[in-house]
Amino acid sequence: MSKAFNLNGKVAVVTGGAGLIGKGIVKSFAQAGAIVILADADKSKGRRVADELSASGHKVYFRQLDITKERSVCNSINYILFKFGRIDVWLNSAYPRTKDWGRKLEDIRFSSWNKNVNMHLGGYFLCCQQAVSHMQKQKNGIIINLASIYGLRAPDFSIYKGTDMNVDAAYAAIKGGVIALTKYLASYCGKYNIRVNCISPGGVFDNQPQAFVDKYTQKTLLARMANVSDVAGTALFLATDASGYINGQNIVVDGGWSIS
Repeated sequence: MSKAFNLNGKVAVVTGGAGLIGKGIVKSFAQAGAIVILADADKSKGRRVADELSASGHKVYFRQLDITKERSVCNSINYILFKFGRIDVWLNSAYPRTKDWGRKLEDIRFSSWNKNVNMHLGGYFLCCQQAVSHMQKQKNGIIINLASIYGLRAPDFSIYKGTDMNVDAAYAAIKGGVIALTKYLASYCGKYNIRVNCISPGGVFDNQPQAFVDKYTQKTLLARMANVSDVAGTALFLATDASGYINGQNIVVDGGWSIS
């Protein structure tokens, strides 16, 4: 592997690391030589994924972390710093949401909207704020946030016809906010040699209904949905010296969906 794509000895934290995309990112960071803390609110799943990756010889450690709770975030950062001495990369891919997530616009309760925006966008802010406070002392660091093409473009609701799938209105607001927050942080943190970027994936294949997959792929220039590895590879690029002069950017990984 090229030295520019090497993470040997780097300490990387991935929130939501037991999820579909998070797991792929944890694996890619570990394969590049990083010490990876898989941070997830789901203790049983998080431990299982961390043990699975560790069994392959990678340095992956589980830490239960709930991005919606300030004490959990602060205690976890203090623990990681105590055990590993530093945090070089912090990547947010956690996806907290309420049980009524995915309702039609007319059926969304205002209380649910507020809670989802606070948990997801607020959680990303909290993690970034606390990670930055320690990276400032190091005078370097990398933060990567997971946004979405729906933070850039309005959904095409026609692709969901014939399925039980839907896009919650809060999702668009949250992911648009993540993109804006990323640019704010990049501007604020540049003087500390901290780079902040985000990734906006298109639809990632996860055994969705075939009717949806068919309609979605017809809208992409590459005629397929994204794979987890497409997003994980971009995350690895942004976490390494290969992207050393990229800051404040939103990298769109959608196979051309957003320009078609």
